[in-house]
Formats: sequence, C-alpha cells, structure tokens
Amino acid sequence: MALSKLERRQRIKHRIRKIISGSATKPRLSVFRSNKEINAQLIDDITGNTLVAASSRDKKIAAKGTKIEIAAEVGKSLAEKAVKAGIEKVAFDRNGYLYHGRVKALADSAREAGLKF
Repeated sequence: MALSKLERRQRIKHRIRKIISGSATKPRLSVFRSNKEINAQLIDDITGNTLVAASSRDKKIAAKGTKIEIAAEVGKSLAEKAVKAGIEKVAFDRNGYLYHGRVKALADSAREAGLKF
C-alpha cells in the first residue's frame, strides 16, 4: 500500500531525528514549511527549549517577493538572532522535507549570515 504524502514525510522525519539532536552549544535548526508560511527555530533538545525562532509572519520580514525570497529572509533573520545570542554552530533538521527550494534557500541564507552547519 502506498504511503500518503504526510505519512512519507513523518517516516523521513523520524529517520532524521534518530540521528540529529540539539544541545545548548549546538542546537537543532528545525524548519517547518506550510503552503503559505515558513518557520525556523533553534532548539535545545536536552532541556526542550526553543532558543531562537524566526518566521515569515514576523513583522520585520516583509511578505513581498516569492516564497523562496521570503524563506531566504527568514534564514538570514534567524542567523542574525542566533549570532546575537552567541550561537554559531547548529545541526540542520530539514524535518522530512526535501533539501530543495524554500528549505535550501533558508539554509543557504542562514549559512551566509554566519551559522555553521
């Protein structure tokens, strides 16, 4: 029986999360992508706290341009907040999405703005 799109993503997500986990020194950069928005957050899995977060719904990030341009702005904003908080190294968690399009744009702009994966 074929898996639905959501079931397939959940299976990939669990496979990734078996390997990747975040700590206070090297948090997990988790990406959530919906049809309209994109969110990213740095998570310390040991304490279960979100250290830094950015979203395409933030007022600072102007919602004009293509979805890929907005995702790049979210990545840049997240990286700037992280560097200000003293975080430079992160573990990238693509959350079951393909490393392509908006997820790739977010990751690339976060790298350019100073995060190391």
